[in-house]
Amino acid sequence: MSKILIIEDETDIADLEKDYLELSDFDVVVCNTGLSGLQRARSESFDLIVLDLMLPEMDGFEVCRQIRQDQNIPIIMVSAKKDDIDKIHGLGLGADDYMTKPFSPSELVARVKAHLSRYERLVGAGIAKSSNDTVEIRGLRIDKTARRVFIEGEERIFTTKEFDLLTFLAENPNHVYTKEELFREIWDMESIGDIATVTVHIKKIREKIEKDNSKPDYIETIWGVGYRFKV
Repeated sequence: MSKILIIEDETDIADLEKDYLELSDFDVVVCNTGLSGLQRARSESFDLIVLDLMLPEMDGFEVCRQIRQDQNIPIIMVSAKKDDIDKIHGLGLGADDYMTKPFSPSELVARVKAHLSRYERLVGAGIAKSSNDTVEIRGLRIDKTARRVFIEGEERIFTTKEFDLLTFLAENPNHVYTKEELFREIWDMESIGDIATVTVHIKKIREKIEKDNSKPDYIETIWGVGYRFKV
C-alpha cells in the first residue's frame, strides 16, 4: 500500500483529500503546518507528498526546497494562487505537479495515481538495468542505474522528472520533440496537467548542465516546435 503525506493547514480540505485517497486504498498521513510536515517527511518513508503552498511556520516553497535536498519522490503542490509565477516557482523548486484550488478530490486521486505509476515504473526499470548502463556525450555522463548525472566528472543533483526528461532526450538525439510529446512521455498524462511544466524543467536542466544557457551545448530550442538534444 502506497503511503501519502498531505501537508495542508485547512482541516476540512485535508480531511476530504484524506478520505478520497483512503477510499482508493492509500495509507494517508496529514500534517497541518509546514514545519511538522517537513519533519514527518524526513523521519518517515512516503511514496508521494501533497503539499499546500500557504502554510503556517514554513511555506510550501521552503518545504519543497528542503525535501528536494535528499528525496526524489513525487510532490504535488496545491494552492489557491492562480498566478503563473507561483506555479513556475514551485515547479522550479522540484515539484512534479501544481494544482490550483478549488479542484475535485477525484482529480487529485487521478493525479496521485498517475505520478505514482510513472515513478514506480521508472524506478523499477532502473533497478533492472546493468551497472554499465550509461549515456556519455561530450562530458555529460548519465548513470541510469544509479540515476546520477555528471558534468566533466562533477555530480549534479536532479529531481526525478528532471532526470527522466534529460535521459529521454539524450537517448533520442537530434529528434525534435514538441512540449506535448515530452509531457506525455515523461509525465504519462494526456488529459491532466500543464505542458508549461516541460518548459520549467528544461530550464532547470540547462542550469545544471549548460555552460551558457543562451548558447546551449546539449538541449537546443527549436522555436515554434520544441526541443532536441544535440550530438
